Amino acid sequence: MNDVRKEIRNKKTKDFISKLISNKMGLAGIVILIAFTVIALLGPIFYTFDLQKIGEVSNIMKPPSFEHLLGTDELGRDILGYLISGSRVSMMVGLLATIISMLIGTVLGIVSGYYDKNIGVIIMRITDFFLVIPWLPLMIVLASIMGTSIWNIIIVIGITSWAGTARVVRSQTLSVKELQFIERAIAIGSSDSHIMKKHILPNVFPLVIANTVLNAAVAITTETTLSFLGLGDVTRPSWGVMLHYAFESGAMSVGAYWYFLPPGICIILVVLAFTFLGFAFDDIVNPKLKGR
Repeated sequence: MNDVRKEIRNKKTKDFISKLISNKMGLAGIVILIAFTVIALLGPIFYTFDLQKIGEVSNIMKPPSFEHLLGTDELGRDILGYLISGSRVSMMVGLLATIISMLIGTVLGIVSGYYDKNIGVIIMRITDFFLVIPWLPLMIVLASIMGTSIWNIIIVIGITSWAGTARVVRSQTLSVKELQFIERAIAIGSSDSHIMKKHILPNVFPLVIANTVLNAAVAITTETTLSFLGLGDVTRPSWGVMLHYAFESGAMSVGAYWYFLPPGICIILVVLAFTFLGFAFDDIVNPKLKGR
Protein backbone atom coordinates (compact mmCIF):
# COMPACT_ATOMS: atom_id res chain seq x y z
CA MET A 1 0.00 0.00 0.00
CA ASN A 2 2.79 2.39 0.92
CA ASP A 3 4.59 1.57 -2.36
CA VAL A 4 1.44 2.41 -4.33
CA ARG A 5 1.06 5.73 -2.51
CA LYS A 6 4.74 6.51 -3.09
CA GLU A 7 4.39 5.75 -6.79
CA ILE A 8 1.31 7.94 -7.10
CA ARG A 9 3.05 10.75 -5.22
CA ASN A 10 6.12 10.53 -7.48
CA LYS A 11 3.93 10.55 -10.57
CA LYS A 12 2.06 13.64 -9.37
CA THR A 13 5.36 15.38 -8.56
CA LYS A 14 6.80 14.65 -12.01
CA ASP A 15 3.57 15.81 -13.64
CA PHE A 16 3.62 19.04 -11.62
CA ILE A 17 7.26 19.77 -12.54
CA SER A 18 6.52 19.06 -16.20
CA LYS A 19 3.57 21.45 -16.21
CA LEU A 20 5.58 24.11 -14.37
CA ILE A 21 8.45 23.96 -16.85
CA SER A 22 6.05 24.05 -19.81
CA ASN A 23 4.47 27.20 -18.39
CA LYS A 24 6.34 30.22 -19.81
CA MET A 25 5.81 32.41 -16.76
CA GLY A 26 6.77 29.58 -14.43
CA LEU A 27 9.94 28.84 -16.40
CA ALA A 28 10.93 32.51 -16.43
CA GLY A 29 10.42 32.72 -12.66
CA ILE A 30 12.51 29.58 -12.08
CA VAL A 31 15.40 30.86 -14.24
CA ILE A 32 15.48 34.25 -12.50
CA LEU A 33 15.34 32.74 -9.01
CA ILE A 34 18.03 30.18 -9.78
CA ALA A 35 20.28 32.96 -11.09
CA PHE A 36 19.81 35.09 -7.97
CA THR A 37 20.18 32.06 -5.67
CA VAL A 38 23.53 31.19 -7.28
CA ILE A 39 24.65 34.82 -6.95
CA ALA A 40 23.56 34.94 -3.30
CA LEU A 41 25.29 31.68 -2.38
CA LEU A 42 28.48 31.85 -4.44
CA GLY A 43 28.87 35.57 -5.24
CA PRO A 44 30.23 36.71 -1.83
CA ILE A 45 32.83 33.92 -1.94
CA PHE A 46 34.42 35.28 -5.11
CA TYR A 47 33.53 38.96 -4.64
CA THR A 48 34.00 39.99 -1.02
CA PHE A 49 32.52 43.16 0.40
CA ASP A 50 32.92 44.78 3.82
CA LEU A 51 30.20 47.27 4.79
CA GLN A 52 32.50 48.85 7.39
CA LYS A 53 35.43 49.33 5.03
CA ILE A 54 36.01 52.75 3.46
CA GLY A 55 37.42 52.99 -0.04
CA GLU A 56 39.83 55.50 -1.51
CA VAL A 57 38.79 59.14 -1.40
CA SER A 58 39.52 59.49 -5.12
CA ASN A 59 36.92 56.81 -5.86
CA ILE A 60 33.96 58.47 -4.14
CA MET A 61 30.79 58.40 -6.27
CA LYS A 62 32.64 57.36 -9.41
CA PRO A 63 30.50 56.17 -12.37
CA PRO A 64 30.92 52.66 -13.82
CA SER A 65 34.35 51.85 -15.22
CA PHE A 66 36.57 48.86 -15.96
CA GLU A 67 37.90 49.04 -12.41
CA HIS A 68 34.45 49.28 -10.81
CA LEU A 69 31.85 47.82 -13.18
CA LEU A 70 28.89 49.40 -11.35
CA GLY A 71 30.72 52.43 -9.96
CA THR A 72 31.30 53.34 -6.32
CA ASP A 73 29.27 54.76 -3.43
CA GLU A 74 29.72 57.79 -1.16
CA LEU A 75 32.54 56.01 0.71
CA GLY A 76 34.37 54.78 -2.38
CA ARG A 77 33.16 51.19 -2.00
CA ASP A 78 32.47 48.99 -5.01
CA ILE A 79 28.74 48.91 -5.87
CA LEU A 80 28.93 45.50 -7.55
CA GLY A 81 30.34 43.90 -4.39
CA TYR A 82 27.68 45.71 -2.35
CA LEU A 83 24.94 44.40 -4.66
CA ILE A 84 26.17 40.79 -4.60
CA SER A 85 26.56 40.71 -0.80
CA GLY A 86 23.18 42.39 -0.39
CA SER A 87 21.46 39.67 -2.42
CA ARG A 88 22.22 37.08 0.28
CA VAL A 89 20.55 39.08 3.08
CA SER A 90 17.55 40.18 1.02
CA MET A 91 16.82 36.66 -0.24
CA MET A 92 17.35 35.13 3.21
CA VAL A 93 15.02 37.60 4.93
CA GLY A 94 12.33 37.15 2.29
CA LEU A 95 12.42 33.34 2.33
CA LEU A 96 12.64 32.84 6.11
CA ALA A 97 9.89 35.39 6.79
CA THR A 98 7.73 33.65 4.19
CA ILE A 99 8.28 30.25 5.85
CA ILE A 100 7.18 31.68 9.22
CA SER A 101 4.13 33.27 7.60
CA MET A 102 3.27 30.04 5.77
CA LEU A 103 3.49 27.89 8.92
CA ILE A 104 1.34 30.24 11.01
CA GLY A 105 -1.22 30.81 8.24
CA THR A 106 -1.50 27.11 7.33
CA VAL A 107 -1.93 25.88 10.92
CA LEU A 108 -4.46 28.54 11.86
CA GLY A 109 -6.31 28.20 8.54
CA ILE A 110 -6.73 24.42 8.88
CA VAL A 111 -7.70 24.59 12.57
CA SER A 112 -10.22 27.39 12.03
CA GLY A 113 -11.72 25.59 9.02
CA TYR A 114 -11.97 22.24 10.77
CA TYR A 115 -13.40 23.75 13.96
CA ASP A 116 -15.50 26.30 12.08
CA LYS A 117 -17.45 27.14 15.25
CA ASN A 118 -16.10 28.42 18.57
CA ILE A 119 -12.31 28.09 18.02
CA GLY A 120 -12.63 28.84 14.31
CA VAL A 121 -14.62 32.01 14.95
CA ILE A 122 -12.03 33.31 17.43
CA ILE A 123 -9.16 32.60 15.04
CA MET A 124 -10.97 34.33 12.19
CA ARG A 125 -11.60 37.43 14.26
CA ILE A 126 -7.87 37.62 14.99
CA THR A 127 -7.21 37.07 11.29
CA ASP A 128 -9.59 39.86 10.36
CA PHE A 129 -7.70 42.18 12.71
CA PHE A 130 -4.42 41.52 10.88
CA LEU A 131 -6.17 41.88 7.51
CA VAL A 132 -7.76 45.28 8.17
CA ILE A 133 -5.01 46.98 10.16
CA PRO A 134 -2.53 48.91 7.93
CA TRP A 135 0.41 46.50 7.65
CA LEU A 136 3.19 49.05 7.15
CA PRO A 137 2.50 51.14 10.29
CA LEU A 138 2.13 47.91 12.27
CA MET A 139 5.50 46.60 11.09
CA ILE A 140 7.18 49.95 11.67
CA VAL A 141 5.93 49.97 15.27
CA LEU A 142 6.95 46.35 15.88
CA ALA A 143 10.38 46.85 14.26
CA SER A 144 10.95 49.95 16.39
CA ILE A 145 10.01 48.10 19.59
CA MET A 146 11.88 44.86 18.87
CA GLY A 147 15.01 46.44 17.42
CA THR A 148 16.62 46.44 13.99
CA SER A 149 18.52 43.14 13.98
CA ILE A 150 18.07 40.96 10.92
CA TRP A 151 16.30 38.23 12.91
CA ASN A 152 13.84 40.70 14.43
CA ILE A 153 12.97 41.93 10.94
CA ILE A 154 12.34 38.34 9.81
CA ILE A 155 10.06 37.71 12.80
CA VAL A 156 8.19 41.01 12.33
CA ILE A 157 7.46 40.27 8.67
CA GLY A 158 6.52 36.66 9.42
CA ILE A 159 4.06 37.37 12.23
CA THR A 160 2.30 40.19 10.37
CA SER A 161 1.80 38.60 6.92
CA TRP A 162 0.10 35.26 7.66
CA ALA A 163 -3.52 36.42 7.64
CA GLY A 164 -4.07 36.11 3.88
CA THR A 165 -2.76 32.55 3.87
CA ALA A 166 -4.96 31.63 6.84
CA ARG A 167 -8.06 32.99 5.12
CA VAL A 168 -7.39 31.10 1.87
CA VAL A 169 -6.51 27.83 3.65
CA ARG A 170 -9.62 28.05 5.85
CA SER A 171 -11.84 28.43 2.78
CA GLN A 172 -10.31 25.35 1.18
CA THR A 173 -10.47 23.38 4.44
CA LEU A 174 -14.19 24.04 4.72
CA SER A 175 -14.66 22.44 1.29
CA VAL A 176 -12.37 19.46 1.91
CA LYS A 177 -13.98 18.76 5.29
CA GLU A 178 -17.31 17.96 3.59
CA LEU A 179 -15.86 15.26 1.31
CA GLN A 180 -16.77 11.63 1.87
CA PHE A 181 -13.31 10.35 2.76
CA ILE A 182 -13.21 12.79 5.70
CA GLU A 183 -16.57 11.46 6.91
CA ARG A 184 -15.23 7.90 6.65
CA ALA A 185 -12.13 8.85 8.62
CA ILE A 186 -14.33 10.31 11.37
CA ALA A 187 -16.56 7.22 11.33
CA ILE A 188 -13.66 4.81 11.92
CA GLY A 189 -12.51 6.86 14.90
CA SER A 190 -9.56 8.84 13.49
CA SER A 191 -8.47 11.67 15.76
CA ASP A 192 -8.92 15.29 14.73
CA SER A 193 -5.15 15.86 14.59
CA HIS A 194 -4.72 12.79 12.35
CA ILE A 195 -7.45 13.96 9.97
CA MET A 196 -6.01 17.46 9.73
CA LYS A 197 -2.45 16.24 9.22
CA LYS A 198 -3.00 13.23 6.96
CA HIS A 199 -6.15 14.12 5.02
CA ILE A 200 -6.76 17.87 4.99
CA LEU A 201 -3.18 19.19 4.78
CA PRO A 202 -2.25 17.22 1.61
CA ASN A 203 -5.39 18.52 -0.12
CA VAL A 204 -4.79 22.19 0.74
CA PHE A 205 -1.00 22.08 0.34
CA PRO A 206 -0.90 23.01 -3.39
CA LEU A 207 -2.93 26.12 -2.57
CA VAL A 208 -0.59 26.88 0.34
CA ILE A 209 2.45 26.69 -1.95
CA ALA A 210 0.87 28.96 -4.57
CA ASN A 211 -0.04 31.53 -1.91
CA THR A 212 3.36 31.24 -0.23
CA VAL A 213 5.24 32.00 -3.43
CA LEU A 214 3.27 35.23 -3.81
CA ASN A 215 3.92 36.07 -0.15
CA ALA A 216 7.67 35.72 -0.74
CA ALA A 217 7.53 38.67 -3.13
CA VAL A 218 5.69 40.72 -0.48
CA ALA A 219 8.24 39.73 2.18
CA ILE A 220 11.21 40.88 0.08
CA THR A 221 9.47 44.14 -0.74
CA THR A 222 8.67 44.64 2.95
CA GLU A 223 12.29 44.07 4.00
CA THR A 224 13.35 46.63 1.41
CA THR A 225 10.80 49.13 2.71
CA LEU A 226 11.82 48.73 6.35
CA SER A 227 15.53 48.96 5.48
CA PHE A 228 14.95 52.02 3.30
CA LEU A 229 13.19 53.70 6.23
CA GLY A 230 16.20 52.94 8.46
CA LEU A 231 14.44 50.18 10.42
CA GLY A 232 16.49 47.35 8.94
CA ASP A 233 19.87 46.05 10.09
CA VAL A 234 22.21 48.68 8.66
CA THR A 235 25.23 46.64 9.77
CA ARG A 236 24.46 44.04 7.07
CA PRO A 237 24.44 44.81 3.35
CA SER A 238 21.07 44.36 1.65
CA TRP A 239 19.30 45.91 -1.30
CA GLY A 240 17.08 47.93 1.05
CA VAL A 241 20.12 49.21 2.97
CA MET A 242 21.70 50.20 -0.35
CA LEU A 243 18.66 52.28 -1.25
CA HIS A 244 18.68 53.78 2.25
CA TYR A 245 22.29 54.93 1.96
CA ALA A 246 21.78 56.04 -1.65
CA PHE A 247 18.99 58.32 -0.50
CA GLU A 248 20.95 59.55 2.55
CA SER A 249 24.01 60.37 0.43
CA GLY A 250 21.98 62.32 -2.12
CA ALA A 251 22.78 59.95 -4.98
CA MET A 252 19.39 60.58 -6.54
CA SER A 253 19.93 64.34 -6.42
CA VAL A 254 23.37 64.25 -8.06
CA GLY A 255 22.30 61.73 -10.68
CA ALA A 256 24.41 58.80 -9.42
CA TYR A 257 22.10 56.29 -11.11
CA TRP A 258 24.63 53.47 -10.67
CA TYR A 259 24.02 53.59 -6.91
CA PHE A 260 20.23 53.26 -6.70
CA LEU A 261 19.21 51.63 -10.01
CA PRO A 262 20.97 48.21 -9.60
CA PRO A 263 19.32 47.31 -6.25
CA GLY A 264 15.98 48.60 -7.53
CA ILE A 265 16.22 46.47 -10.67
CA CYS A 266 17.24 43.39 -8.62
CA ILE A 267 14.24 43.84 -6.30
CA ILE A 268 11.89 44.19 -9.28
CA LEU A 269 13.30 41.07 -10.96
CA VAL A 270 13.03 38.90 -7.83
CA VAL A 271 9.50 40.11 -7.08
CA LEU A 272 8.51 39.45 -10.70
CA ALA A 273 10.03 35.96 -10.51
CA PHE A 274 7.98 35.04 -7.43
CA THR A 275 4.88 36.60 -9.01
CA PHE A 276 5.40 34.59 -12.21
CA LEU A 277 5.75 31.40 -10.17
CA GLY A 278 2.63 32.25 -8.19
CA PHE A 279 0.57 32.69 -11.37
CA ALA A 280 2.05 29.47 -12.80
CA PHE A 281 1.14 27.53 -9.65
CA ASP A 282 -2.38 28.97 -9.82
CA ASP A 283 -2.73 27.78 -13.43
CA ILE A 284 -1.60 24.28 -12.48
CA VAL A 285 -3.66 23.97 -9.29
CA ASN A 286 -6.75 25.61 -10.81
CA PRO A 287 -6.92 25.03 -14.60
CA LYS A 288 -9.96 27.33 -14.81
CA LEU A 289 -7.56 30.27 -14.39
CA LYS A 290 -5.71 29.43 -17.61
CA GLY A 291 -5.74 32.13 -20.25
CA ARG A 292 -6.26 34.99 -17.80
